[in-house]
Amino acid sequence: MYFTDRGIEELVERRGEEQVTLEWVADRLRAFVDLNPRFEDAVERLASFLARDDADIDEALDYADDE
Repeated sequence: MYFTDRGIEELVERRGEEQVTLEWVADRLRAFVDLNPRFEDAVERLASFLARDDADIDEALDYADDE
């Protein structure tokens, strides 16, 4: 289990029943970066990952496997 899994599990436990908009998620990501600017790159990468569709992600994973 990755260390980040603990945070993901906490998210599911606390908010798993809620329905939220992507606008809400974006606002929370912006607030997080405002409080933790050193994580700006990681949040940028996560947001880009979430913005892509499954075909784009599958392509990127296939490309990474070829390297």
